[in-house]
Amino acid sequence: MKKYALFILLGLMVFTTSCLDDDGYSLGRMWVGFGMVEQVNSDPMEYQINMDNGDKLIPVASGYRLPWYYYGTNDPESRLKTGDRILINYTILDDDAGDDGQIENYYIKVNSVKKILLKGILDITEENQDSIGNDPVIVKECWMTDSLLNFEIKYWGRYEVHYINLVKEPGELTADDQPIELELRHNDNGDMEDIPYAAYVSFNLEEIQIAGLDSVKFRVTSTDYDDDLFEYEGTYHYGDSE
Repeated sequence: MKKYALFILLGLMVFTTSCLDDDGYSLGRMWVGFGMVEQVNSDPMEYQINMDNGDKLIPVASGYRLPWYYYGTNDPESRLKTGDRILINYTILDDDAGDDGQIENYYIKVNSVKKILLKGILDITEENQDSIGNDPVIVKECWMTDSLLNFEIKYWGRYEVHYINLVKEPGELTADDQPIELELRHNDNGDMEDIPYAAYVSFNLEEIQIAGLDSVKFRVTSTDYDDDLFEYEGTYHYGDSE
C-alpha cells in the first residue's frame, strides 16, 4: 500500500479573493471530494468523474503540466482509467442544466488528483494469513458510498510498503450469517513505527451480496495501537430481490 502524507481532508473547501466568471463561479474557489473515473472517449481523450454526491464533473482544464489523468507521472500504464477511484480538488468553470433546470454537468479545472486504493474483500485462509497480517491500524473515519465501504486510516511506519485488506471467513454466505463479520487487516511488513502516515482506502462490498435478498447487514472490526477495538455496523443495499 502506498504511503500518503497527511493531505486535504474530505469536504475541505478553500476560498480566496478572486474574480467571478460569467456564471458567477469564483475562479479562486476549490472543491474537494471523492469520485469514480469514467473514460467516455479515446480520440480525443475525454473523461467524466462521477462524484459520490451525485455530481458529474467534466474536466476541461488542468493545473498540471501534463494532462490531469496522468496522476504524477507520464507513464502510460499509470494513466487514470474507468473504474479508478480518486480524491479530486477542482474549480468549477461552468455548468449546464436539463429541461427541468437541474444541473446535469459541471465543467471543471482539475487542480490536483490523488488515486485512492480500491480493493475487493478477501477470504482469509491459512495460505494468505501471514501476508494479510494482523498489525494495528487506526480508523479515523468510516462511511458508505453506494457499494463502497470507505476508510480514512492512520498508521506508523518508515521504510516498508504496508498492506491493508478487508477480509472475511471463507464459504458461501446465507441470510443466517448476518451480520457478516469483516475485519480490516494491516500488514506493516515489520516496519519501524517512526512516522505517522494517513491514507484513504475503499472496498467493494459486492462480494457479500446474498442471493434472494436486496440488502445485507455487516460488521467491521479492527484493532489500534492501544489494543482498542474499532467497530462499524452497516447495511449494504444492493437492489431488488432475485
